[in-house]
Order: sequence, then structure tokens, then C-alpha cells
Amino acid sequence: MINYNNKTFSPVSNTENGETSSETFFHYKQNGNILTSEYSGGQIVSGHLIGLVDNEGNIEMRYHQVNKKGELMTGICTSKPEILENGKIRLHETWQWTSGDLSKGNSVIEEQ
Repeated sequence: MINYNNKTFSPVSNTENGETSSETFFHYKQNGNILTSEYSGGQIVSGHLIGLVDNEGNIEMRYHQVNKKGELMTGICTSKPEILENGKIRLHETWQWTSGDLSKGNSVIEEQ
């Protein structure tokens, strides 16, 4: 199992309907297979996620955030890890809003 505890991630790409950007930073904490994160930056004033990490390091998560428009947004996401040559983790994410227009998207975030 990959341990994400005390790692910081930032997006390198996102589909247009997403709210995260290179200015968004995720601060991961992990206890056993339970992952949590606080995040903010760019269009996001404050966000939190909670997820479960499986033996291969895949993450199934739920998230909620407040954007600069003052909207509360929620969604679901699955992340698949890739270990880069420098040892850092890249996460390939597939997500869907559970609020707003319910649209889907893809993003990639990398360990800082």
C-alpha cells in the first residue's frame, strides 16, 4: 500500500468543468487505509476530502469544497497512482460532480 501521509499534491491538468488548478494544494493525511485532505487555492476557498486507499494505492474518495463564488460543491473521485522516475507520485483521477451540473471530468495531480 502506498502511504500518502504528509504528502502535498497540486494539479498539472484538469478538464474545463473542474475547479482545481496549479494554484490548488492538497495536504494529505493517512491513517491505515483512511485518507483525508484539506485543500485550497485558485478558485477554491476551502475543501476537504475523505477516501479509502486499497493495496495498490488506488483511492476512492468523496469531496466537498466552497469556491470563490460562494457555492458549496460536492463530488466523487477515483485516483490511480503512477510512481515517477524521481520517486514522486502522480495520481490519475476520474471524477464527477454530485452537485451542480453532475458533469464528469479527469485530472492529474502530482506530489510536490
